[in-house]
Amino acid sequence: MRTPSPRLNLPPFDFQPLGRVIFAPGAIERLGEAVRSVGGTRVLLVTDPGLEQAGHPQRAMAVMRAAGVEVFLFDGVKENPTEREVAAGVTVARSHHVDCLVAVGGGSSMDCAKGINFILTNGGRMADYKGHGKATQPMLPSIGVPTTAGTGSEAQSYALITDERTHLKMACGDKKAAFRVAILDPELTHSQPRHVTAVTGIDAIAHAIESYVCTKRNAVSSMCARAAFAYLEANFERVLKSPQDAAARAAMQIGAHLAGMAIENAMLGVCHSCANPLTAHYGLTHGVAIGLMLPHVIRFNAAVVDDLYADLIHAPGFSRPAGEVLANRITELTRAAGLPQSLRECGVSDTILAVLAEEANQQWTARFNPRPVSETDILQLYQAAW
Repeated sequence: MRTPSPRLNLPPFDFQPLGRVIFAPGAIERLGEAVRSVGGTRVLLVTDPGLEQAGHPQRAMAVMRAAGVEVFLFDGVKENPTEREVAAGVTVARSHHVDCLVAVGGGSSMDCAKGINFILTNGGRMADYKGHGKATQPMLPSIGVPTTAGTGSEAQSYALITDERTHLKMACGDKKAAFRVAILDPELTHSQPRHVTAVTGIDAIAHAIESYVCTKRNAVSSMCARAAFAYLEANFERVLKSPQDAAARAAMQIGAHLAGMAIENAMLGVCHSCANPLTAHYGLTHGVAIGLMLPHVIRFNAAVVDDLYADLIHAPGFSRPAGEVLANRITELTRAAGLPQSLRECGVSDTILAVLAEEANQQWTARFNPRPVSETDILQLYQAAW
């Protein structure tokens, strides 16, 4: 058994677990019980219309109604939800006087549900809650049921809502917005198309890596991030090759959840800061943008955290720098997934890289990167990825 290195500097932390976690194949059948456990009787089900073909929202509604819970559907969630979708959900929630929210879907559904909760209970606009702990009134109990293995939003107290004017993501966090219960049912992830499996999986892997080395890392977040990476890295290619591999699907979902816990107790880094402007300007899927930037960010950060990368990949004393080994492994994974390997391949013009760098430098996660970054550094990261 490996023991913690005696040279490890352990910063203080204040660990506050967010809520109950139910994990099991078929766990969605416990949704009605979970709603009842938090006092819910009139539920707003927040989801996106694309899931209806898989039948997940219908199944969730049937389970809740069988438990005697009234359910009202809001399926207006779009990728990277804005205040517009939040406001639409609030209108539905108010008209039915709901006392609980249930999010079924990926990170967008969960973020939107949290955003609805903020405005429904505390009023104002999402921009009023940018940061953490700015909600002054109690919020409704809520439950998260992820259908992807990616964002880990069900393990976090933050809602990421896109500002329609600037296209930048606003991180609005409050412990009261966190889901009281997270239901992890790996069977729900079997319906993911291969591309969704790929991009959400790469996002989760990036969460594990960035949270493991960010400046806010601590003993709890490091434990979660290390375990998350182990689950995700070993099973990513398996789920791509064998989509119905139940064990691999379960491992990916647990890994994504643990990575979400790591973020909640630490933070991310400049890779996520670089990804957001690419989504805003070119509509690149978040996971695609992450996969493009992550190897270059790892190489940049290796100058100061190569020992942590070595610990993450269990390669102390490796003949090559651990950051190079890890960056190459990420490239192997994105190639195996058939994801693009350069910004140029995605149609990104080199003339806009300076604009992207300016915007990325304004993103909050860049401030927690283990190696301090300037706008010039970020421009060089984009140039390397181009």
